[in-house]
Amino acid sequence: MVKKRDYKKEYAEYHSTRKAKDARNNANKARRKKKLKPGDPREVDHKKPQKKGGTNAKSNLRIVSKATNRRKASNSTYSRRKKS
Repeated sequence: MVKKRDYKKEYAEYHSTRKAKDARNNANKARRKKKLKPGDPREVDHKKPQKKGGTNAKSNLRIVSKATNRRKASNSTYSRRKKS
């Protein structure tokens, strides 16, 4: 039997936390700087990841496809370390 997800609980425990709100805010700032509209399938990529000291400066942002952005994330040392 598949357990039904409790979305209200998930939201309360993560999505409404300050950390999650700040992450969404930073992602939205980057999208606005590159003038990507809601519904645009492309994503904003940080040349130097924010976790490694990158910023939301226009010079650190580029527009890439979703597949490219996921590929870059899966090749990072952070992702490899986390999977182990």
